[in-house]
Amino acid sequence: MATERSRSRAADAPRLRTAVLGAGWVSRTVWVPLLEAHPAFEVTALVDADPAAARALVPPGRDVVVGTGPDDLLGLPLDLAVVALPNHLHVPVARTLLGRGVPVFVEKPVCRTAAEARSLAEAARSGAGVYAGSAARHRADVQALAALLPSLGDLRALGLDWTRASGIPQRDGWFTDRRLAGGGALLDLGWHLLDVGLDLLGRPGVTAALGAVSGDWLGDTDATADWSPRGRDRDTPARTAGDPVEDTARGFLLTDTGVAVSVLARWASHQAVDSTTLSVEGTKGVAVLRGTFGFSPHRVPRSSLTVLRRGERTEVPLPEEPVGIEYERLVDDLARRLTDPARSTTGADGGSLAEIGVLAHCVDRLYAAAGRTGPSPTTPETRSTP
Repeated sequence: MATERSRSRAADAPRLRTAVLGAGWVSRTVWVPLLEAHPAFEVTALVDADPAAARALVPPGRDVVVGTGPDDLLGLPLDLAVVALPNHLHVPVARTLLGRGVPVFVEKPVCRTAAEARSLAEAARSGAGVYAGSAARHRADVQALAALLPSLGDLRALGLDWTRASGIPQRDGWFTDRRLAGGGALLDLGWHLLDVGLDLLGRPGVTAALGAVSGDWLGDTDATADWSPRGRDRDTPARTAGDPVEDTARGFLLTDTGVAVSVLARWASHQAVDSTTLSVEGTKGVAVLRGTFGFSPHRVPRSSLTVLRRGERTEVPLPEEPVGIEYERLVDDLARRLTDPARSTTGADGGSLAEIGVLAHCVDRLYAAAGRTGPSPTTPETRSTP
């Protein structure tokens, strides 16, 4: 699924030797297929606590190192490690790899708390790079919305809403255990929303926060994500975690530029389809983008972007794109950042440690406003399979 930009890379350029840690859905669906299809990368190692799951991802005919933990990568020449493990392992595993001089790309949410973000930044002082970023920034509809912002005048409000009709992930696994996941819908969906939203606003600081969370859908087996193999198993226990996460988060942030930001992240709802809505209000107009982020099959048929000015509504044409194309662009972008030191050090393409810290700070403030304390720094287990 390589894009035109990726195909322009010189055929004889050395490939970036890459380890993928985690053999869950995101590695099976995104990382391993896209890295293998891209001329800049070569998957040379796969790591998972379940070695059979890791071996199942080995590309046919390839000699790939298979391990059960980061120690199995010792001595292996690596240009990049993709950390796609459960949330509680993101920072400790990334720190281990950074300490060995291996650059890391950390899946979202990069960290569970601002304290973990600081810990990651400290480990990165060794000189190895930390890369991150939401693929949603690379969607053509999001970029079309960004291009409209100058025409909206002074920005006053931003609305961020990702609502699933039925999308609670793996209720019998780590996703719904707050000790491991760190949070639910806010960390899972809200991280994408905040990453895109704050980027649209030019990455302002945040001066105030209000938040509320709830878990009314966690006991409803019909609210499970049916695109997951476990989600299709209706015999899965309804609520197994002793400290469950939220399935719905509502928040309000005030930026130091005076923009009011509302956030709504829901794993389940009364809606018929999954939808993502970004609305930007300025002194000269309001722009509303509606579509569906991610891979859910229960989606808005196609994205729409409208602008309202003094009662006159205008539809902005958008190109049709295949589901998931933004992840190909993310991998393209990662290749450029790894091979262009200037882009890497300036954080020009997003996902810098400073941005990670701001996102984690926003999540912390929203959870604190909702009366939820952060997860314990010492987690009860170290499973690495989703």
